[in-house]
Amino acid sequence: MKFGITQTFQCAYLPNEQERLIVLVEESNDPKEPYEKLLNAGFRRSGAQIYRPHCINCNACQSLRVPIEYFRLSRSQKRIQTKNRDIKVVINRSDQPTYYQLYRRYINARHTDGSMFPPNKEQYESFLCHDRAEQLFIELWLDNTLVGVAVTDEVSDALSALYTFYAPELEDRSLGTYAILCQIEQAKALGKQYLYLGYQIDDCAKMNYKAKFHPHQRFIDNKWHEFTKKPD
Repeated sequence: MKFGITQTFQCAYLPNEQERLIVLVEESNDPKEPYEKLLNAGFRRSGAQIYRPHCINCNACQSLRVPIEYFRLSRSQKRIQTKNRDIKVVINRSDQPTYYQLYRRYINARHTDGSMFPPNKEQYESFLCHDRAEQLFIELWLDNTLVGVAVTDEVSDALSALYTFYAPELEDRSLGTYAILCQIEQAKALGKQYLYLGYQIDDCAKMNYKAKFHPHQRFIDNKWHEFTKKPD
């Protein structure tokens, strides 16, 4: 495998920082082969690109994963499960035409200041759908209406949460957190060891929901370190 380093650009999460990435640029003939190895080395997927932050003066981004066997629900997560007990969870193995319309509504309501705005079908497909791994589309249904989708990559020992979008009018249900709990349950059902949640940035408020899943591990200085919180 060969890698390249991007130029620096304005960080999307910390306004006073500059971002730089190391990206996979050459690999084996099998696009799935390097992905699992690189997940375990703190990398992440966006579309076809596999990358990891490689910033000059900042190391705030820490890849975070949940060890499935040891995960324990917090009180607040139990409340979220109870609040959503009327939601039906369906597992699909392929992208469906109904997903994009929900994705478009979600981006237009929640992320008008981000790089995914304005949404379009081509951008949606290039971002979420690729042959790097088998994919799970975890559907959330309420009263026969699709209200959420968690797009998840599957490798031999883990699931990797790629992106979740949901009906913006149901924000008070905490469907983002609920979708992670569903992915943890699916990982357990499939006998997986970990659920990867992407990058945790302690100084970025909108990223801190990931750190509420305990215990979890963070990739720091090329090693996975355990973070455990006493049960609430």
